[in-house]
Amino acid sequence: MPALHPKHIHGIEGQDPLWERIREETRIAIAGEAILASFMHATILHHEELESALSFHLANQLDSPSASSMMLRDVFLEAFSSDETTRRAIRDDLNAVLERDSACHEYHLPFLYFKGFHALQIHRVGHWLWQQGRHSLALFLQSRMAQKFAIDIHPAAILGHGILLDHGSGLVVGETAVVGNRVSILQSVTLGGTGKVDGDRHPKIGDGVLISAGAKILGNIRVGEGAKVGAGSVVLKDVPPHTTVAGVPARVVGVPTSENPALDMDHDFPESDW
Repeated sequence: MPALHPKHIHGIEGQDPLWERIREETRIAIAGEAILASFMHATILHHEELESALSFHLANQLDSPSASSMMLRDVFLEAFSSDETTRRAIRDDLNAVLERDSACHEYHLPFLYFKGFHALQIHRVGHWLWQQGRHSLALFLQSRMAQKFAIDIHPAAILGHGILLDHGSGLVVGETAVVGNRVSILQSVTLGGTGKVDGDRHPKIGDGVLISAGAKILGNIRVGEGAKVGAGSVVLKDVPPHTTVAGVPARVVGVPTSENPALDMDHDFPESDW
């Protein structure tokens, strides 16, 4: 099924078209795989709201002797219930997966199974806690997320909406990093510092940027909007908007084929750029 139009995924008061779509997809999935019926009922169909289901699902994944799933669920639900911006971002992130990930054609799949989506939502809760001054709990969630998913995002980092963390394994995002809206990031990417320098020391990623697998972007530098960073590149200097960079160290090798390469997910370079 095609993705919902962005203007429809948030619905109007009392309605949530995206959540109804997820529930309908789940009913169809149960009909095709009855062995998962109990799991899908408990995780999705038992819940009237997306936030309730997501809190339940994420808490169960991070359950540990140190912090039970019941306690964590209360924390997640508190964050989701207190922050309208986060609720909207969750839906934009789900839409980003369906629109950009060629392996995904239904909304319930990333909701249930995609660790990039899960880690991103856990970070959103951690960032909300960080802003509330609850740093210890925010760092606890970061630690559990890294142990569970091999994705390490500092809770102070600022991430926009409509983000795709494709696969996500090995992703590291530092404390003062900022990631804009409608950005796509693949596995083994680092948004890191360059040493023991304190203060503002991590990259700033503009809207619509595509960061391919294994890229390392280091230091307090800016990757301009609509730029593309090639796989395995090491970026140590600012990247101008709407350019393609690649190499070690990275240099400008051309321009993306569109204004927003994050939406195209085209990791190739035109022959004219070789």
